[in-house]
Amino acid sequence: MLKKITLLALSLLMIAPLFAQKRDNAVIAFYNLENLFDTENDPLINDEQFLPDGDYQWTEERYQRKLENMSKVISLIAKEYGGPVAIGVSEVENRRVLEDLVATDNLKPFNLGIVHYDSPDRRGVDVALLYQKDRFRVIHSYPYRLITEDTNFRTRDQILVTGIIDEIDTVNIIVNHWPSKLGGEKRSMPKRIAAAELSKHISDSLMHANPAAKVLIMGDLNDNPNAKSIVEYLQAKGKVKDVGVNQLFNPMYKLYMDGIWSYVYRDEPNVIDQIIISYGLLNAQKGFKYKDARIFRASFLLTKSGSFEGIPLRTFAGGNYLGGYSDHLPVFLILDLIK
Repeated sequence: MLKKITLLALSLLMIAPLFAQKRDNAVIAFYNLENLFDTENDPLINDEQFLPDGDYQWTEERYQRKLENMSKVISLIAKEYGGPVAIGVSEVENRRVLEDLVATDNLKPFNLGIVHYDSPDRRGVDVALLYQKDRFRVIHSYPYRLITEDTNFRTRDQILVTGIIDEIDTVNIIVNHWPSKLGGEKRSMPKRIAAAELSKHISDSLMHANPAAKVLIMGDLNDNPNAKSIVEYLQAKGKVKDVGVNQLFNPMYKLYMDGIWSYVYRDEPNVIDQIIISYGLLNAQKGFKYKDARIFRASFLLTKSGSFEGIPLRTFAGGNYLGGYSDHLPVFLILDLIK
């Protein structure tokens, strides 16, 4: 009898940290890390610029500073809410850079896990999901390849990660980095439309199987919330009243219309970093429910003076090393636990 009681006590001690981490809210975030490359040459990708003897003179010192900067930002996102339970990231070279990132002093306390798959992108950049292992349990993940009419085109996969927050609620996170506008709007838009159709296919499959499914489509979409790819093809609604069962709501639409940006290109403010959610998360009856969408805009992330004053302080600008952060600002959603 004593042995059974001892074993029970030990098992309770083992799961106590998990339950201690439970909160009344959960933050889900996304951050484009802008070229997080290591210093080693990978012959399978085009990483020559990011080598010690490359265009950017990408030394170990610069790499370590980049890790420090990125980890600082991630550690401060929604800190008052306990930080992101899960954060999608883009423009990462490989799993090694993610392992180096989560091992930094800034991120060690978060005990972050990694979901990453190598994609066929010619530049060698991938998307991934980092998650607090004490609060988020991954039960499934899968990379979806984006195929377009251009058979020579190679881009990032879209990763689906299904997991359980605080052993309470299941969410499905689709991490994206849609094709850029390289070559102009007319030439590049069909590729982003194809990306939108793939995201919609994945989310539709989840919602048709369960209309209450909680789905988050996140990423650098390289289009604003009012773009054809998002409005017509992903069919994400910008107003809550327009969202029906098995449909998507884009909380970043209002931020964009209000002039709140996450990215600036040629002095034009954009919200190309987005987190779009399903009807099931918007109108949840139990578990976690959508509350608010925000852009993390700490003052240290912005250039203090000169012609680029007020826009994100990058690692490089015009080929010059600045030692900054990223050309994107992080975005995040706050989810409240229904009681």
